[in-house]
Amino acid sequence: MELKHAILGLLSIRSLSGYDLSRAFAGTVAHFWHADRSQIYRTLDRLSAAGAITTEVVPQDGKPDRKVHSLTDVGHQELADWLSSPVEADQPKEPFLARLFFATPIGREGVERLLDERDRQVNEALTELASITIEADDMTGRLQKATLRNGLLHARAEREWLRETRQLLGIAEPPQIPEKGPSPQTDPTEHGPRQEQGSA
Repeated sequence: MELKHAILGLLSIRSLSGYDLSRAFAGTVAHFWHADRSQIYRTLDRLSAAGAITTEVVPQDGKPDRKVHSLTDVGHQELADWLSSPVEADQPKEPFLARLFFATPIGREGVERLLDERDRQVNEALTELASITIEADDMTGRLQKATLRNGLLHARAEREWLRETRQLLGIAEPPQIPEKGPSPQTDPTEHGPRQEQGSA
């Protein structure tokens, strides 16, 4: 998968500006694809040059013109071709696990700092994911709910693994931060009015 496929997918839901796309990558799709603003704008330029998107300039009073991007037939076809192609095998790259694997030289205190930092990252991810809710109950909405739930379950599983790793190493757990949003026993995708994919 390339960044352009994620952008084509978001634009297949609705036309969006570069700013709107940046918000989507920072929120709705952050649990499975990361992109910063400069990467997004470079990819939009390439998609435009390839004829996969068109851009409408929308004037705004007192603000810079807004550039809204939409898929062309070429873009729809490229997205369909990618969706129909064989699923790419994951190529794992886990910087945290690599550090932990080789962490003996930094000693027990260093390992504890690594685990504390990862705990913080996982809790932040859970808070962000739990804040996302999706209203739509059509096929698009249900697929979005499924991917959101995947992200939540992975983050909760890692939090439990961190707890087990601390027990294995005899390292005390940090103060637990209650997870905001729906409880783990509740389907988090069935709550609230926020639908970021549609409003990204």
